[in-house]
Amino acid sequence: MAGMQTEPCGANAADDAKRQEPRFGRLPSLIIAVTVIGMLIGVAAGLLTLMLYVVEHAFLGYVEGDGQPGPFDVPAWRRAISVFVGLSIAAFAWWLLRTRTARVPSVKKAVNGERMPLWQTVVHVLLQIFIVGTGASIGREVAPRELGALFGQRFAHWIHLGPRDTRTLVAITAAAGLAGVYNAPLAGTFFATEILLADISVEAVSLAFGCSALASWMASLVKGTHVFYAIGHVDGLFTSDLIGFAVVAGLVCGLFGSLFRRGSSWAESHRSSGMAILWTLPLAGVLTGVVAIWVPQVMGNGRATAQLAFSSVAEWSAVAVLLLSFAAKAVVTLLTIRAGASGGVLQPGIALGASMGASMGVCWMMVFHTNSMGVYALIGACALLAASQKAPLMAMCLVMELADAPLNLFVPVGCAVAVAGLVSSVLSPRLAAWHPCGKH
Repeated sequence: MAGMQTEPCGANAADDAKRQEPRFGRLPSLIIAVTVIGMLIGVAAGLLTLMLYVVEHAFLGYVEGDGQPGPFDVPAWRRAISVFVGLSIAAFAWWLLRTRTARVPSVKKAVNGERMPLWQTVVHVLLQIFIVGTGASIGREVAPRELGALFGQRFAHWIHLGPRDTRTLVAITAAAGLAGVYNAPLAGTFFATEILLADISVEAVSLAFGCSALASWMASLVKGTHVFYAIGHVDGLFTSDLIGFAVVAGLVCGLFGSLFRRGSSWAESHRSSGMAILWTLPLAGVLTGVVAIWVPQVMGNGRATAQLAFSSVAEWSAVAVLLLSFAAKAVVTLLTIRAGASGGVLQPGIALGASMGASMGVCWMMVFHTNSMGVYALIGACALLAASQKAPLMAMCLVMELADAPLNLFVPVGCAVAVAGLVSSVLSPRLAAWHPCGKH
């Protein structure tokens, strides 16, 4: 009798194992998945970029580009109305989305197995692009990452991947969304392996790079290719004084990067919820519009603020403008997150770092009269982003790819990022203990 009971149980276990076997074998299934999703998320990232341009044109009357990175020529009244209307519409939509239907988890939660609902995720993604297009001060890079995670989960289920491989695939496809929207395959690869997976195995890196490269290529076919940050003519040959600047910039940007990380963590953990979002987000729109009257570069995901830093001149008057841009962008971005908006902090982090690096660069150039403001801003952007994200490889690659910077500059950039990373590793636990908040 016992033997008769044991056999069916064994058969059921075998059937379960067979059902969980990947359709095409484990590695071929992963390769097929990253290939298909890499192309799909690339097209989606390109379409999201085009959507951003459409919203910008409709609400602000311009489309960001090399010649016009921000709404500098848009009338102040239109800037104020645009961001207020945009965040008011988003407030109502997010209130419905978060209180009346399934909640959309973060990308990290999706990587760890929490399921992303289909239409809710799509709406959530579109809302993020929409508010950035209307002028909200927040990054747009989370939207394609969420879409990539959604694609990864659905495809993993279809080809019967196991839990561990599903986690790998979701992380890789989410990061490919970042690569696609910014044409940054190296940054996408390191975002997957350094932040989401903490896995630098040959297999993980190879699959991540393949998916991110495909996404970047497909996105370029949809939206074209261009340099995101114009840093002007820079000399790839670095000098000894530039290495010295990199060390100093690493110390300063490491400090501010740690503070920005703590501030964004606090804002996220105290984000408005329920009915409160119906008034906090419109209020954030009003305050953003008021600040934008005098500091128009504060609007959007950070491109305008960063470009102002990359294009600044070595004059003392520029320092005040750069520091004002730094303070305004930091405060308004954290305010927007605290008010209930969803979005990223990568581009705002680059904007802050470029502003701080350029302001320090003015002082440095007055003494040494070498290098260019674009290089100083580049080093600051890499250092602050590395500290705020605790991801030095991703930070370096993202900024260098966005600026199409000479590869030789990885030497001073690497020095700054190394120092900033060490500063962040020392300060972050102390800041958490001094002002505890939710996890980032």
